[in-house]
Amino acid sequence: MRYLPLTDTDRSAMLDTIGASSVDDLFIDVPEVARLDGPIRDLPMHAGEMAVEKHMRTLSKQNLAAADAAFFLGAGAYRHHVPASVDHIIQRGEFLTAYTPYQPEIAQGTLQMLFEFQSQVARLYGCAVANASMYDGSTACWEAVAMAHRVTKRKRVVLSGALHPHYAEVVRTMAKFTDDDIAGAKPAISAQPDNAGLIARIDDNTSCVVVQYPDILGRLPDLEEIAEAAHAKGALLIAVNTEPVALGAIKSPGELGADIVVGEGQSIGVGLQFGGPYLGLFAVRDKKHVRQMPGRLCGETVDADGKRGFVLTLSTREQHIRREKATSNICTNSGLCALAFSVHMTLLGEKGLRQLAAENHRLSCIAADKLAAVPGVTVLNDSFFNEFTIMFDADARQIVRDLAEDKILAGVSLGRLYPDVDAFSGGLLVAVTETTTEEDIETLCSALKEKLA
Repeated sequence: MRYLPLTDTDRSAMLDTIGASSVDDLFIDVPEVARLDGPIRDLPMHAGEMAVEKHMRTLSKQNLAAADAAFFLGAGAYRHHVPASVDHIIQRGEFLTAYTPYQPEIAQGTLQMLFEFQSQVARLYGCAVANASMYDGSTACWEAVAMAHRVTKRKRVVLSGALHPHYAEVVRTMAKFTDDDIAGAKPAISAQPDNAGLIARIDDNTSCVVVQYPDILGRLPDLEEIAEAAHAKGALLIAVNTEPVALGAIKSPGELGADIVVGEGQSIGVGLQFGGPYLGLFAVRDKKHVRQMPGRLCGETVDADGKRGFVLTLSTREQHIRREKATSNICTNSGLCALAFSVHMTLLGEKGLRQLAAENHRLSCIAADKLAAVPGVTVLNDSFFNEFTIMFDADARQIVRDLAEDKILAGVSLGRLYPDVDAFSGGLLVAVTETTTEEDIETLCSALKEKLA
């Protein structure tokens, strides 16, 4: 039975109130090419539950699981080993039953976890304060841009050409509603990031400079140099990190002068999960910027009896305060993913994180050396953490598709990320983590030798 609570009269009244002539008007911002012009083709209008279950099981068998292939995919989502203890701990009742910490007297488990999570992220990022998490890395990037606008009262945003194109697209999409001027740049294939070109675009009207670290090609930009140039013009430096494991081996962005550090926390405690849900991380280096942060902050206090307790210290989202005063309305706290991140980070500890990072880098160096010896393959990077770019004379997209047939997920083709940049068609982004074996690396190299022969 269908449940239709609204009558035609109800719908008409609602449309009249908001000034829309039809429901279709509500979807005008969705590109026409992405809209359906009728029911989904080849999909039956109805089916029995058992028939649907059987059909879905059949479809699921077409998937190639990460664990069943030689896996080299990255570009912002990484396969790392998540200990079984993480899943066990996040299912404990003191976390599962206290989902939303609006009422501190019944949510102490969640609040304490978020307090510890904030401390871990702040230390990882080299910052003074971190919030209680956000929706994902790309929207956290936009929130940082919006915060820089509030802090500097400026609207010009300088994006590095080496920022993940999906993150850049989110920024451009959201800026349509704030009138921020997005000064992007075309990406370029080179062994080193173009720091000089980026710095040259910073002017007196710039609110912030957004730089990925490591960048989309796996390179390591000089954040200190960029921070100095940005600060000289009164702008803020926003550092974006999509691979937090890297911070076990390289200096933190805050330590290098970044004012706002954001990123994706999926690598720690959260599986690939077909692309989500993921975890946005957000931190600031200077405490004076705390009130301009989006999201929520959990703090430690004492109750009337002097006992230690935890509360929501700051809530600047539109669900908590007047909408016009809110810093954001998309700053979702990814509570369960934040818990998984915090549990995994606690199990690792500082020493474990450094060891994990060292193993990632060791294996990626082996992979880069072996791939460089394959005829027809050129390794672009002079430096990298666990992800680097290789170049072919052929179209990398076709190579990726062909190797996938042999259960080798060779990487993310740059032509897929930058379909309009011809120079990138032969590029392949290769990620190597502790889950990659030396046998996997040999398998990839052998397959490429045969393919490129």
